[in-house]
Amino acid sequence: MQIKSRACGAYGTNCYIVTIDDKELIIDPGMEAASWVLRNVHHPIAILNTHGHFDHVWSNAELSAQLNIPIYAPIDDCFMLEDDPFGQGTPPSYANVKVVGDQSFDIEGICVKFFHFPGHTPGCSAILIDNTLFSGDFIFKNSIGRYDFPYSSGDQMRKSLEKFLKIDADWKIFPGHGESTTLKVEQQNVPYWFNFL
Repeated sequence: MQIKSRACGAYGTNCYIVTIDDKELIIDPGMEAASWVLRNVHHPIAILNTHGHFDHVWSNAELSAQLNIPIYAPIDDCFMLEDDPFGQGTPPSYANVKVVGDQSFDIEGICVKFFHFPGHTPGCSAILIDNTLFSGDFIFKNSIGRYDFPYSSGDQMRKSLEKFLKIDADWKIFPGHGESTTLKVEQQNVPYWFNFL
């Protein structure tokens, strides 16, 4: 598996291109991501959204149309793709596949698993591909996602972090902002955040 990444837009949102067997999955194409993605894909097969915030989905519509590929997004965040609830002028996009809870998919022979970790948003999820977790805005290096936005929930974040602690694996983590980390390292950091929830 090959991973390309670029911090895009004013919020430095990480857009990822994951290549397996010459097929590409595009994760969280946010603001100013489209031109970079178009220069770096040859056989794209899907767009995957970890959650619905505008800085992660801004280029969904443009890329889906130009590349003729489906969008996978958590069902509980699809209203953010469609309705621009934060008034940012986000181009509307529509998920072809609405992901419900923890759900796995075979996308042209590539196994993709969504883990539902609500709190940052109602549908906030992390996406597992080949022992690598693309954690969106749920988990960062030495930090967690904010839960003080509209549609966020500190109670749900606590439950999601408890669920995260129960995962027994040694995965790399590539977050929606900032540097990569590992699951085991962040499991050690998580208890600190319970003091604020």
